[in-house]
Amino acid sequence: MNRRTVLENPISPSACTRPIELYVFIDPFCEECWTIQPLLRKLQVEYDRYFTLRIALRTSLPTMNLQCSQKNEDALACEKTHPTFPSIAVKAAEFQGKRAGFRFLSKMLEYSFLKSRNVTSFSVLVEIANKLNLDVDEFIRDFSSKNVLRSLQVDLYLAKEMEVDKAPTFVFFNENIEDEGLKVSGLYGYEVYVQILEELMGESIIPDIPPTLDDLFRRFDTLATKEIAEIYNIPEKSADRELKKRLLQQHVERLHFQDMTLWQKKQL
Repeated sequence: MNRRTVLENPISPSACTRPIELYVFIDPFCEECWTIQPLLRKLQVEYDRYFTLRIALRTSLPTMNLQCSQKNEDALACEKTHPTFPSIAVKAAEFQGKRAGFRFLSKMLEYSFLKSRNVTSFSVLVEIANKLNLDVDEFIRDFSSKNVLRSLQVDLYLAKEMEVDKAPTFVFFNENIEDEGLKVSGLYGYEVYVQILEELMGESIIPDIPPTLDDLFRRFDTLATKEIAEIYNIPEKSADRELKKRLLQQHVERLHFQDMTLWQKKQL
């Protein structure tokens, strides 16, 4: 598996400008893919200048995805709920920008694993798009478009070429297009991924200084207390105190769930 094979295909993404290209394959129904979010965010905050992140869907139902899209130009002609809808929705959100796609995936996983909402429901996916202030009319049009099929085909092609058979899987490429990609299947500790970046760079890499908390909330919609503590390398109690202070100042809102607390910027 080398990048030349992948990039020579006409539907594959173009080469990135940063030294490392990182593909992360995610299945919307995989609980481990929900738990890697804090890891990915910390990696982006600290080492974003070293790599370009590309999220690809390793859907467990590729055949059903294609059948649903091929037989119905109007997505609503499919069942109102369908196992393929989450994958289609992520791609529809991506048409409003890469960051919109990331945010939609994150919120969809939050709905699924924390709120226990049915993300195979079209109405729930539209609710998420509305919650994120996406252009909902555009989202619905894109959801029903043939471009979704093409975008999913790209991800399926990449998974096949990179020999990805499970999610989550990380695939790293360096600047040399002839070199083999480094594939890491499953979930490991944060330092493992930092070490891989360092080895591919061939030198020590220096983490960036974290942004202000306000900037962090502008970048990521919801964050857990533990996640914030790890990004700033402070005790969780210190992070909790700072967040409660901002809560009193009405700068942030607290979202309670059974297993964790999430924080988000105060909605005006």
